[in-house]
Amino acid sequence: MELRIDNLSKHYGSQIAVNNFSVILNEGVHALLGSNGSGKTTLMRMICDVLKPTSGTIFVGGTSITVMGEQYRELLGYLPQSFGYYPNFTGWDFIMYLAALKGLPKITARERSEELLRLVGLYEVRNKKIKTYSGGMRQRIGIAQALINDPAILILDEPTVGLDPKERANFRNIISNLSEDKIILLSTHIVSDIEYIADNILIMKNGELALTGDSGTICSNIDGLVWSGTVSQSDADKLMEKFVVSSLRHTTNTIEMRIVSEKKPFENAVQVDPNLEDLYLYYFKEEGLNELNEI
Repeated sequence: MELRIDNLSKHYGSQIAVNNFSVILNEGVHALLGSNGSGKTTLMRMICDVLKPTSGTIFVGGTSITVMGEQYRELLGYLPQSFGYYPNFTGWDFIMYLAALKGLPKITARERSEELLRLVGLYEVRNKKIKTYSGGMRQRIGIAQALINDPAILILDEPTVGLDPKERANFRNIISNLSEDKIILLSTHIVSDIEYIADNILIMKNGELALTGDSGTICSNIDGLVWSGTVSQSDADKLMEKFVVSSLRHTTNTIEMRIVSEKKPFENAVQVDPNLEDLYLYYFKEEGLNELNEI
């Protein structure tokens, strides 16, 4: 299956949220990486056909999704940033209710609900009301509801929000296992969530596709721009004001710094291989440090 996005744009008056976005997605994990406000959610809502584009077309297998109508929605699973749930429903009742809305026969719905609740680690608390769940547990049940109809196209908007590190690792494992026969598009601004599971990374900035490719390919765009070395505390303070610092680590008497810069930042700095965090900082210099602090 192929999902093709062709010159997709969304305008709100004079404001351009998405601008001539084009990409072809096949089976696998596609990570949409960008800062808050870069247009990720608007793009995903258009892909899910809950928001109409100003211009451009989305195709599945060569057919426009506007022509496919309900047939297209049957292929979709969607987890928005904030999904609606009934707080007085138990986890089990909620998934069973949504399975009924999807038209699953009762026996199939029960089998699928058990399978999904086990998959996201909520089967043991299935009879507790959702209002008693933690934020991470509610996010996991959101992931489960997106999978009810075994979608061929799975759209996940900031799916790891509210998950602790262990839950995020479990989520990555789930997504990796699902990706063999599905088109999975997940958006995030947390680099570590996708560095090791994404087959393809799409860097989105100011509503446009800035860069796309696998991690190694796109990181090669900043070969020669990443530096590492040790400095004194006073020098570190000065460097942090002048350069984009990807990481720093305190040692006994010095500070080891990793800096993204087009020129050598200090005398004993040496060039090192770039990683995805370095690339992110290069493309989002203005907001990059604040975003990476969330990792």
